[in-house]
Amino acid sequence: MNIDRPETQFPEGTDMYEDKVYKRAHDLLWEKVSDGSFVRDERRCYYIYELTMEGRTQTGIVACASIDDYENRIIKKHENTRADKEADRIRHVDACNAQTGPIFLAYRSDWTINHVVERVKQEEPLYDFISEDGIRHRVFVMEHDTDIQAVRQAFAGMQAIYIADGHHRAASAVKVGQKRRAAHAGYTGEEEFHYFLSVLFPDDQLMIMDYNRVVKDLAGMTPARFLEKVATILDVEQIPREARRPRRKGECSLYLDGNWYRCTFRAQDIGDDPVKSLDVSLLQDLLLGPVLGILDPKTDKRIDFVGGIRGLDELEQRVRTDCAAAFALYPTAIDELFAVADAGLLMPPKSTWFEPKLRSGLFIHELDG
Repeated sequence: MNIDRPETQFPEGTDMYEDKVYKRAHDLLWEKVSDGSFVRDERRCYYIYELTMEGRTQTGIVACASIDDYENRIIKKHENTRADKEADRIRHVDACNAQTGPIFLAYRSDWTINHVVERVKQEEPLYDFISEDGIRHRVFVMEHDTDIQAVRQAFAGMQAIYIADGHHRAASAVKVGQKRRAAHAGYTGEEEFHYFLSVLFPDDQLMIMDYNRVVKDLAGMTPARFLEKVATILDVEQIPREARRPRRKGECSLYLDGNWYRCTFRAQDIGDDPVKSLDVSLLQDLLLGPVLGILDPKTDKRIDFVGGIRGLDELEQRVRTDCAAAFALYPTAIDELFAVADAGLLMPPKSTWFEPKLRSGLFIHELDG
C-alpha cells in the first residue's frame, strides 16, 4: 500500500500529485529490492496465483501481456477511463520504473491451460497465506519448458482476452510503453516496456457480484407516488425481507419506506443490444433517468453505488440514514461482459464487482531490467 498509494506517507492535505509523492513510491520500492524483500527472478517463468474466498477458488496465470495486443483489440476493454486517474498511474509507473499492481484479465476457459495449472498445483506452493480479509492466497511457479510452451501456445491461439478489472492501470501501462517506444528509436520489441503485468483467469472460475444503486431523493415525490410511477414501468410486487435478493436476470429489488419490492423488467423493453439489455442499463434508461432525473450517473451526486461485497443490509442502512431508496440488482454475467467487449461497446459505470481482489505486492514487473 505504501508503494501503490504513496500519498499515505505524507501529512494529510499533501497534494497527492506532487513530484515528491511519486519519488517516494520509487524510493520505497527500490529500498525493498535492496534489502531483499523483493527478489528478482533469475529465470523466465509463469506463476500460478490461486485465491480462495468462502470456499470458492479461482486460479490465474501471472504473465506479462502485450501492449500491441491491447492496441489491436485482442485484449478488449468494456469501460472508459478517466484522464486524471490515467495520468496518476502513468506517473507512478514511470517514476517506479515498474508496474506494482497487476491487471485482472479473463479468457474463455481452455482445457490445455487448465490441465497444466492443475498439475503444477500438485507441487509445493511458493507462497501460502491467509490475508486479514480471510482470503487464502497460494502461488506456484510454472518453470518447466514444456508447461510454459503449452500455455504460451494456448494463449497465442485465442481470439480475445478481456479486461475484467483494472482498466486505468492497463491504459496507463500502454501509454507508458508508447512513451518509451518514442524515446527508444532502436527498440527491438523484446524490451519489458512493451508488456504489462497481468493475472489471467478462466471465465468459468470467476464470480461477478451485484453492483447496487442508492438514490438520495425521489425528485419531490412521496414514497407512495414513486411506487406508483415504478409500477407503470416495471411489474412490481411486495416481497418479504428474506426474498429481497433478485433471483434472475431481468429482476431487481427496490427497498423503499421500510419495505422490499420485486421489480421485473418487461420483455418488450429488453431487446438484443448487448449494452441496453443489461439490467444496469434497463434500470438507468427506464427508471433512474426518466423518473428521477438522474441522467448521468457518473456525475450526478444524487446517486451512489454499493458493491455487492457490502451485502444487502448496507442498502437498508443507507436508506435509513442518507438515502430515499435502494435498488438491488442481479449480477452482470461474464458472458454479458464478453458480448459488450466483442461488440466494441462500453458498459455503464459500476456494472461489475469482482471478488476476490488481486493482492498487490506479490508480483512486480520491472520495465528496464
